[in-house]
Amino acid sequence: MEVFSNPFRPGAGQAPPYLAGRTTERGEFIKLLDQKPILRNAILTGLRGVGKTVLLETFRPVAIEKGWLWAGTDLSESVSISENNLATRILTDLASVTAPFTVLEKETTSIGFKPNLEKENITLNYSLLRSIYEETPGLVSDKLKHILELTWKLLKGRINGIVLAYDEAQMLKDHAQDKQFPLSVLLEVTQYVQRKEIPYLLVLTGLPTLYPNLVEARTYAERMFQTINLDRLSDKESTEAIMKPIEKENCPVRFTETAVGMIVENTGGYPYFIQFFCKEAYDSLLVQLMAKLTPSVTIEEIKTKLDNDFYSSRLSRITDRQKDLLKIICQLDSSSQEFTVQEIVQKSKDLGDAFKSSYVNQILAKLIDAGIVYKNRHGKYSFAVPLFDDYLKRSLILQ
Repeated sequence: MEVFSNPFRPGAGQAPPYLAGRTTERGEFIKLLDQKPILRNAILTGLRGVGKTVLLETFRPVAIEKGWLWAGTDLSESVSISENNLATRILTDLASVTAPFTVLEKETTSIGFKPNLEKENITLNYSLLRSIYEETPGLVSDKLKHILELTWKLLKGRINGIVLAYDEAQMLKDHAQDKQFPLSVLLEVTQYVQRKEIPYLLVLTGLPTLYPNLVEARTYAERMFQTINLDRLSDKESTEAIMKPIEKENCPVRFTETAVGMIVENTGGYPYFIQFFCKEAYDSLLVQLMAKLTPSVTIEEIKTKLDNDFYSSRLSRITDRQKDLLKIICQLDSSSQEFTVQEIVQKSKDLGDAFKSSYVNQILAKLIDAGIVYKNRHGKYSFAVPLFDDYLKRSLILQ
């Protein structure tokens, strides 16, 4: 058997060799670009591994083709520390796409016996934006409003609008105790320019905690956004995500129909897990073929590696008592969907390890901070990590 390249690429934000599904979501984004004026912005949300970052990157060429500039990056915790940090982030990202545009030609006289006039192009780069920002009176929000208005005034007629796109946006929060409100500033500034019919489109991508953060910061946020919930792929789309890369790379080794079915079943339709399972299977096959062994790969072997690589570090950061609560939650009938404090309390009584509701609330708050669970808009809780209940059953119950 000839040696071949592995066609699968799992990784954080790594584009898969074939993007299965997501045509509906792309259509919704195109409709948002076509708004005149901009009335709704986009929230792209879902669990880790569902393909939010990859889909966001596919939106970029769509926007550029329609004459929009695309500015943005991943948000980090440092951006959320202060309003000034947020402003620096926006100025930096905006300048990265506006710097090529000349906004003024300045004539200068060279030194010499014969005066020689030279033209200097003044571009909308970071230095210019920063100097205008610093010279503008008022609060951070006032300065940013002026920057966004002026940028559009200088570029109007040359572009159709500007997309401000931020991934990992659940990182951005207000800090009332420190009198810093970066998230509120972002929403206020966006609403201001859109009310003036200036075409800035805000696209935020993040975990399911993103939407509650926005509404908590500004109640009008729910009217500013259209939420695009990324769910797992269908069985048909999952099968395409498995088979298309193999066909595209013309791999000499193919999965059997039974193997494809097992991968679909055990990955739950999550794109990252599909890439992970398939890559591990092909890596193992390559090693065995090179060693001239009879190829054999089991789902359990891949699950063990997934547990070590993806899940185990999350449990290492929590206490034994928090693990006890997770052990109870994963035995609920609704553990894979959503659950309530009352259901957890009742299950704990049934299992002989009674938790009081006040204590359950305290532990759930800690688990939210650890990124393991989140509270959805209906006031119920869900795991923030895909198929986490299955992992808990393997690691906490069956150990």
